[in-house]
Amino acid sequence: MADTSMEEILSEDAFVQTLVERVPPFLGLAAVLTGVPQGEWTRTHHFRLVSESDALESLLDEHGARYNRRYAFLRELSAALRSFSQAGFSLVHLSRRLSGYGVTLSERETGQFHKALQETRSFVERSERALLAAACDELAALGVHCDAPLVKIGDELVGPKRMLPRNLGQEDVPDDEGKAAEIASKYLQACAKLEEIGVHRISEEPDRDEWLRRHCSEEKARVFEAAIHNLQSVYDTHVKNSPAEQADARLLRLRGHISIVLHLLEAVTLMTHFVERHVSGQRHEALERRMLKLIPRGEVREHTLNNLLYWASTVLRRGRALAEDLLPAYTNLDALTVELPKDVMIHARPASLIVGIVQHYAMPVELEIDGARCNAGSILELLLAVGSHPDARRFVFHGDARPLADIQALFQHALGEQGAEKLPEALAYLKRRG
Repeated sequence: MADTSMEEILSEDAFVQTLVERVPPFLGLAAVLTGVPQGEWTRTHHFRLVSESDALESLLDEHGARYNRRYAFLRELSAALRSFSQAGFSLVHLSRRLSGYGVTLSERETGQFHKALQETRSFVERSERALLAAACDELAALGVHCDAPLVKIGDELVGPKRMLPRNLGQEDVPDDEGKAAEIASKYLQACAKLEEIGVHRISEEPDRDEWLRRHCSEEKARVFEAAIHNLQSVYDTHVKNSPAEQADARLLRLRGHISIVLHLLEAVTLMTHFVERHVSGQRHEALERRMLKLIPRGEVREHTLNNLLYWASTVLRRGRALAEDLLPAYTNLDALTVELPKDVMIHARPASLIVGIVQHYAMPVELEIDGARCNAGSILELLLAVGSHPDARRFVFHGDARPLADIQALFQHALGEQGAEKLPEALAYLKRRG
């Protein structure tokens, strides 16, 4: 049987016919959206634009357009349009729900936040319109001429997307109060992480760009967004509509803070993605120059830091007192004193098991040695504390009774030094970690 190539070269002119056959929905949607006044695009408009720009990008990618001189810019336009449309969807959704979140902002801050959110929404929609018009012009210049029927836009989307919980790698804590404590604790951890990078407004463009380059790359933005997304997912899976939520209005208010931060960070990630993928100076120079004429890089960065990231940080901080108030209410504080078993030392492996227990419950636990305390959820702090007291055999753990019970079981089983298979079933999650 003769070999056949995995690829077949399609002429640039022949691909025009493929576009003519496949892009009418995109052009029909463009005709409808162009007729909607600025500022009146709904979530449905943005959602449909995400779908159609993604379909166009996928079609172009299937045929290798990003590496073709004639079609590369159209591919860049469709990819950028998808990112901005997703950001627009998140921001419109946030605007619709904002008044019902019950977040802890002063009257002055509320006004400033609404103003900043509206400014960024307007910028994102203007960018979408510019990219959409450029894509339509590019199609026409490429020779794609077709009478596209107007696309019917359905009713406004109602409610959120229905998604399965993001719980891979998480173990269930059976009671909703335990999950409430976990959420409050992780919320405080997120506050600490954001405070570490020191989010603040920067007016000068070179300084702003340098700060974002160091502290808010696309990779870092995605990590932080995922952490907040997981936090919301844990809440909706275990706390939403639970007896704990119905009895304590503070939980729903904390959920409001989480949701606002999530939607803002979604837009941060998407706009950072646009800069790094389309106008970073690392791609084709001619394509980037054309893109920059449509979307000024400086404006993207200004909205990313001074509006989106700044208010994500502010809203997160304003919920800190709420989380600090909730944590002890759902934490059964206790102290555990343990003795090191004979011939056992706390080195890297036993320390990692202690840290694994603390991280499993996601509630703060402190280790006290001779009056000095450290965070038992940090392997570096744990090893430093133990190393500073090499002769210590007695340790006191302070925290919730649930992780303390597992730490006690771990010490009773020689901190796993007799083999992971000897650990009790209650600590099976430690075996899976290994």
